[in-house]
Amino acid sequence: MIPISIIGAGPGAPDLLTLRAVDRIKKADVLIWTDSLISPQIADLAPKSSEKIKTSSLTLEEILPLMVEKSKNGKKVVRLHDGDPCLYGALSEQIRGLNKEGVEVEVIPGISAYQATAATLKAELTIPGVVQTIILSRAGGKTGVPELEKLENLASLKVSLCLYLSARHVEDVEQSLLKFYSDETPVAIGYRVSWKDQWLKVVPLNQMAKTSKEKGLIRTTVYIVSPALAESNTRSKLYSPEHKHLFRPKG
Repeated sequence: MIPISIIGAGPGAPDLLTLRAVDRIKKADVLIWTDSLISPQIADLAPKSSEKIKTSSLTLEEILPLMVEKSKNGKKVVRLHDGDPCLYGALSEQIRGLNKEGVEVEVIPGISAYQATAATLKAELTIPGVVQTIILSRAGGKTGVPELEKLENLASLKVSLCLYLSARHVEDVEQSLLKFYSDETPVAIGYRVSWKDQWLKVVPLNQMAKTSKEKGLIRTTVYIVSPALAESNTRSKLYSPEHKHLFRPKG
């Protein structure tokens, strides 16, 4: 039986796919894809003869039997997720269901929206002496978050905080963050980053909700709250002439 490929489609642009992802998509007999979040350009990389199944209106109970059936019939099945399937992609429950049916799986990573956003801004999120930690999280919403992971607890660390699935709750998010970050902390707001209609702006934290509401953002939005987005003249030791290491010993 051919393993099912669960693939991260990245943030949107087809040329941000990994080579391995492109290889699997181009060989797919069946493409099961999150059509509400993935660019049709990526789905179009699959052969014209392939069967393309959209999942935006389907439940897990409907998707899993399709994956199992197609795989057991000897088809090369590609399950295509937006971003990286290991982040907010319901990956574990899909793999559990497939394992119960004796179906093997491979997972191929994708570039995440926070990475694409930082790259578009030409920004480093881990600047020495400013911040060395990145947290990926979300507003509670319907799913909720564990007590220790509430935004107030994460914000208290004042690190680079990347928030997914939070645009619908942006007013509450802003109020939670302002308890710890300063009003002027830069926030990158990215909508459909790397798509043709990408919108990306850096605003002060106290303008996060206002800007989001004015733009009408409710989905496919990532927020990066970070002091690293402010101007900084600090530098790492890595390339400093004073810093010696294994490959650059003292002369």
